[in-house]
Formats: sequence, C-alpha cells, structure tokens
Amino acid sequence: MKRRKTRQISLGGVKIGGNAPVVVQTMTTTNPRDVRRSVEQILRVEKAGAEIVRVAVPDMKAAGALKEIKKKINIPLVADIHYDYRLALMALAQGVDGIRINPGNIGKKERVESIVKAARELSIPIRIGVNAGSLEEDILLKYNCRPTAEALVESALRYVKLFNEMGFEDIKLSLKSSDVMTTVQAYRMISKEVDYPLHLGVTEAGTTLIGSIKSAVAMGILLSEGIGDTIRVSLTADPVEEVRAAYEILKALGLRKRGLNLVSCPSCGRAEIDVIPLTEKVEEGLRDIVTPITVAVMGCVVNGPGEAKEADIGIAGGKGVGLLFKKGKKAAKIKESEMAESLIKEVLQSAMGKGI
Repeated sequence: MKRRKTRQISLGGVKIGGNAPVVVQTMTTTNPRDVRRSVEQILRVEKAGAEIVRVAVPDMKAAGALKEIKKKINIPLVADIHYDYRLALMALAQGVDGIRINPGNIGKKERVESIVKAARELSIPIRIGVNAGSLEEDILLKYNCRPTAEALVESALRYVKLFNEMGFEDIKLSLKSSDVMTTVQAYRMISKEVDYPLHLGVTEAGTTLIGSIKSAVAMGILLSEGIGDTIRVSLTADPVEEVRAAYEILKALGLRKRGLNLVSCPSCGRAEIDVIPLTEKVEEGLRDIVTPITVAVMGCVVNGPGEAKEADIGIAGGKGVGLLFKKGKKAAKIKESEMAESLIKEVLQSAMGKGI
C-alpha cells in the first residue's frame, strides 16, 4: 500500500509522519500523582512495545509529578489536558515531550493561544484532539446537534488555522468518534485538507474484544488507504492489551513486524487433539517475544504442515503425537503431552539465536 505523505514531527526523539513507521501509543490508567504506580505501568507498556505514552493530567498536583515520572521512563511522555489551560502550561514546564489538547473544551481563544505560545517557545509538539463528544456549540448547531464527520473536520481545521496564524506548525491531528464509520469518514476528509500527521483511534471503543474489533475495522480501512501515522487502540482494559492489539493490526497489514504471528486452525472433526487449550498455552508462552516469527498450531497431522507451510516453526497434532515442523518440513515427533512446551522452547531458541 502507498502511505499518505505527511510532514514529519519529532516527539521526544520518536519520528512521526514522513517516512517513519506507524507509531504505537497507549495511555496509562493511573493518576500521575501516584508516581510509583504510573512508572510501573509505563515500564510494562514499554516492554510490550509502546513507543509513546500519554497520561491524564486532572489537576495541578498531577501536573507537578510529570517531571519525576519522565526521569524514570524511556519513551516520550505526553500530557493529556482538558478544560484547564493552566495544566497544559504546568505540564510543559515539567518537561513533557508533547501535549494533547481538545481546544473545544479549553475555553477562550486566549487560553488556547497561551498554550500554543508556550509550546512554541519550548519546541514541543501539540496534538489537536477533536472528539465527537466535545465539539464547539456553534459547530454542533450548524450540523443539527449531530457530531458528524463534517463537524469533526470543521472543528479541526478551525484550530489548525488558529495555530498557523500564531506561527505554530508542530502539529498532529486526531478526529475521534465512538462510531466507526464517522471516524473513518472524518479521517478521509481531513487527509485531503492538510498534510499534518494523523493519530488514529476510535474513542471509547469498549472492552478488549469489542474495542479491538471496532479499532481494527476503522484503522484497517484507513491504514490500508495509506492514512495514519500513529495509532492508539482505546480499550477498557490494561494498557498492555492496547499495545498488543495495535501491533496485531499493524502486523496484519504488513506495516510493522514485531513478535509472534500465530497461525492456528479453528479445529474441526478431523482434529485428534484439543487445539484450543494448546494454542492458548503457546500464545501465552510466547507473549513477550520481540523477534518477528510466524508460529503455527494445527490440529491435523495430515494437513497441518501443508496448510501452514509458510510458518517458521509449527506443530501439527495427531492421535497421541505431534509433528514439529520448520518451514513446512518435518523436524521431529513429540508426545501430545509435551507439544506446547516443546514448541515454545523451540521458538524461543530460534528467536534468541535469530536462526530464522
């Protein structure tokens, strides 16, 4: 696929837009006032592959803790600001790598301008985050109080113009709705109007299963059209799950390569082993792997290696025995009771040695 060419910005050393890979972001569930818990969670999402992390800043005490958090983490820190422009000014003073504001709920134009001025002086990028739930009153009235894609785009362009008039172009944009197709249409429209990098996401998407599906549909459509420079899968779940879901979306589209690519049969009447718990055990055992590797778990000895011949390593189960195969060729016979452990061990050894 041909990606949309955007201007490039730098957020704490991470390149966004231009020819940079699509960047994976997440957001903590902790309050920055609790520095210890916030740092612990950020280090966990770092391990999972997060490249940027965002934290909510609900009050001045939270804003004042950002400097201490930033000292103890390894990825760029973004402050998420709503309503009170003074929180943005404090966050910038604490040395964050970026801020996200929804200008629609910041208030007076002068308050937005004060944030932009401070960010410009510090060379800190700003994400203009437009959400369907907090559009300006005049724009909502224009569109019959409906947060349409057109309304989201009009709001975003309003603030792009304001920022540009102030000489500020270190911008990325997001236009989010909890409705999948509204989100898709908004990003399609804005991508024709500006060349700023776009942060993709479906807001308030839901639980791990529901939210991942909504996000995969919206982001899959947009990314396949070349639209999108950073993504966050917003889930009512541990943020580690957001990171994992994001990489699965990008891997499915061939945009990033990281960790396990699992190929497994859905099981059927031919299977002579219980494929479901075997596959779950293999997935859990290889969850933290970073090296890109395709692993297959098949329930049929006859068809397994052939159907998963592109896998680096796999196993096909039969009656009481499994065939371990590499690149579609048989490598060893393994007892059914040892299949999961043997496959996990083989994959970890290959990944560590980069023998694939």
